[in-house]
Formats: sequence, C-alpha cells, structure tokens
Amino acid sequence: MKILLIHGPNLNMLGKRDPAIYGDQTLAEIESLVKTKARELGAEVLTFQSNSEGTLIDFIQAESPEAEGIIINPGALTHYGLSLSDALADSALPVIEVHLSNIYAREEWRHKSVIASIALAQISGRGWQGYIDAVEILVADLKEKK
Repeated sequence: MKILLIHGPNLNMLGKRDPAIYGDQTLAEIESLVKTKARELGAEVLTFQSNSEGTLIDFIQAESPEAEGIIINPGALTHYGLSLSDALADSALPVIEVHLSNIYAREEWRHKSVIASIALAQISGRGWQGYIDAVEILVADLKEKK
C-alpha cells in the first residue's frame, strides 16, 4: 500500500518558521514519524515538498497511478489552489488534508479550504500528531475498501 505525503509552500521551513504556530519539528522529522507509523500499519510513504503549485501537480499526476492514497498539507494553497484541488480530485484517490495549526482559529482568510470538498477528512490544529492521525485514518479506510 503506497501513500503519497505531499507538502506545499513554506513547509520546507518547518522548525524555523514561527514555531509557536507550526511547532519546532522539521519537515524531515515529521516525515520520519509518518514513515515509521505507516510501516507499522503495512504501508509505505513517498514524500514530496514544493513551493510551486505546478510542481506539486506534476508530482500528483506522475505518482498517483501507483499510489492508493494521498495525505497533503497544501500550506497557503489550501485557500486558493484550485488547480491543485483539481489534480487531487482527478487522481481519484482518497485524500486527507492536514494542517499543523488550526486554520479556523487564525485569520479569516485562512478559514476557506478549496481542498476540503474533495477530501476524505481534514485534520487541523493537532501539530505533527495530525499527520499520524491522517496515516491511521487513510490506512483504515483503504483496508476497509479491500
């Protein structure tokens, strides 16, 4: 079972970028935690990060035929990444949207997600633990459908 773990703009700066909001874990540390949990559940994870919407779309289009699900933290593309949302929908894979911070407890413009309507679930405000939750939910959903 192959899962794509995708990170959008600025997530490469985790650990340095506003730790009070995003935590002090680096992206590499979060990816390691996710891969460990996925292995425990019988899944493998392919990770990818880009600050460019087009590059994220290219990755989804190239890798989704071999994958069974997607976990994505779209970063700011959450709020306006319509092309990204379309690419996720076109993959026909179950998608879980993850946010380290609670986007609904922040600035008003962060409250809208163009990804949520195509997502199996949205996890917001649980820090790095939200990624672990996402793996558990996605793997359970995939096993249930087999």
